[in-house]
Parts: sequence; C-alpha cells; structure tokens
Amino acid sequence: MKLFKSVFLAIAAFVASVAFNSAAGAALASVAGFSPAVGIIGGNVAGFLLGALPKGCACATVFTEVWTGEMVKAFRTAAESLGWYDRIKSYDQYVDNDVIHFTELGGDPEVLVNNTTYPLDIETLTDADKPISLDHFDTTATPVTDDELHACSYDKMASVQERHREALKEKVRQKAIHAIAPAENKTESPVLLTTGADDGTRKKFIAADLLALKKSFDKMRVPKKDRVLVMCSDHINDLLETEQKFKEHYNINQTEGKICRLYGFDIYEYDGTPHYNATTKKKLAWGAATADTDMQASVAFYVGRMMKANGSVQFYYSEASKDPLYHRNLVNFRKWGICLPLSDKNCTVAIISEKVTK
Repeated sequence: MKLFKSVFLAIAAFVASVAFNSAAGAALASVAGFSPAVGIIGGNVAGFLLGALPKGCACATVFTEVWTGEMVKAFRTAAESLGWYDRIKSYDQYVDNDVIHFTELGGDPEVLVNNTTYPLDIETLTDADKPISLDHFDTTATPVTDDELHACSYDKMASVQERHREALKEKVRQKAIHAIAPAENKTESPVLLTTGADDGTRKKFIAADLLALKKSFDKMRVPKKDRVLVMCSDHINDLLETEQKFKEHYNINQTEGKICRLYGFDIYEYDGTPHYNATTKKKLAWGAATADTDMQASVAFYVGRMMKANGSVQFYYSEASKDPLYHRNLVNFRKWGICLPLSDKNCTVAIISEKVTK
C-alpha cells in the first residue's frame, strides 16, 4: 500500500510539474514571438536541467523571464473597464533607463505688424531638455512556502503573480487620474461645484453641471474631439436618478468601459478619482487621508494633452532553498511608469459636490 501511494504521489508530482513547465514555456515563447509548442518543449527541458522546486519535482522551476515578460505584456494590454486610461497616448518608446525626455520649447517669436524698421531684431528661441523620472511602484513581498507548492492543487505562483499585477495596475491608474486632475481652482484649470438637489450632505450632480463642464472647455477653446470625463460613483448615481437618457445608455454601451457620449464628453466611471477640500477646492496630496471636509471629484480632460509611459518591470524572487528557517520563496514586483498632462493649462477640469452644512 505504501509503495502504491508513493508511486501515485510521484506520478502526480511529475504531471503537475510538466503542466507547470508547459504553461510557463508557452507563455515565454509567446512573449518572445516563438511558437507555443517550442516553448512547451523548451520549458520542460529547462525544468529537467535546471533543478526542482520542491525537491523531487525537477520541472517545477520559476522562470524569472516568464513572470517579467507576462507583467510587461499585461501593462501594454487594454483594460476593458479603464478605457479612459487607454485613450491616453503612450510615450513608451521615449523612455530611457526609466527616465523620459521632453523638449521644453523656448516660446514663440514676436510678430511685427506693418514694420518699417530694418534690420529686423534677432530673437533666439532656446529649447531645453526636460528629463522626467518615472514613478516606481513596489508591491510588498508575498511568501510562498515549499509546503504550499508541494500540496497545492492549483498554480500558486501564477495566482500570486496575477494578484500582484492587478494591485499594481489599480495603483498606477489611481496615480494617473490624480496627476491629471487640476491641483486647485484656477482660470485655466477650474474646479467646479455641483448644483443639484440637497441630499442632506451634499448637492447632487445634474445635467446642468455637465453643461457647465462643457462651457468651461469651450471657454478654454479645447478641441471638441477627445474630451473625456471620468466620473466618480456618487456623480454617476446622481445622473442615473435624474437623467433618463443617461440611464438608457448605462450598461448598454460598454465598449472599453465607456458609458456613453453626452454633451461632447466620452463618459467613463472610475472609483479611484482624487478628493478635494470642499472649501478651498484644493486637491488632496497623493495618498493623503480623507476627512469630512473632503469630496471626491469627477475629472474631465482633453486626451491630446495627456501622456503616459511604461518603463521597466522588475521581478524579485528569493528561493526557499536559500531560506533554512522558513523554507519559503518570496516574490514581489517593481513597476516603473508615469502619466501626466503635457500642459497644466486649458486641458483639465474637476467638479466636486458642494458640501451642505447644517
């Protein structure tokens, strides 16, 4: 009986390790542009040659290149529920060592009307290199023990990677919309207040507020095409209560996460928009805790003046074989990237609910 059990466990471990290496090899081959079949063969050969995790499973190898490659691929793939982020032009090709270089233009020449004085003045337009370091985002390390890998009935490492990837993507999007939103109420980047009915805490978002956003963009001469509005849940729910046309579109037109197009805006819903102090109309610092005086914003922007760039992705991994105390693997990721307005003028507007005081 013991012999039968041992043979059964050995076969099960072998099948599991072959399945793991086949999936990992196929993924790596796809990233590299080769046939998945080549990756399956190569993955299993590498597994047998390079060692095992856990002991006795020569194929259960962690391929750093696979995890890194898959992570990079994920960040360059459109997320269906975050269409507003995918609309922003990518500047990935200009990233060098996780720094992106822009040319800061030195202004425009003076224009002379009906000039009669010669020779004309010479005016130098000096442009300058403006390097911007990308933000880096780190996930906390996740332990995966040898015992877990040995007894687990699913691909534990793949599951861990997926959760790290999704956490990173969410944080990157939150940072992006925070950077896009205006810092405070200015003529060239206004912060508006809602004007709807009082619900006891705040004034609701209504169609007139959507029209006010349009008027702000019109006044700043923002092009009619590629105006995007990212609405927080409170404002979405306000419109669902009062605007039949908006209600009809909701959950019908969900192409790349877009709800509909109204008043010249492509409208998206996202819960990660920034908060503002309802009195001063100043945006809270990134990561700052909210208070009763703060309100979440909906953010409108012009796609043509936004940029995003993805830099490198680093996979960190320590092996259980080098951890005699806990027999655990540790994994985490670092992702470099940035999203910013190319100009801080005439391209973005925020609207927050006006706070009602009793």
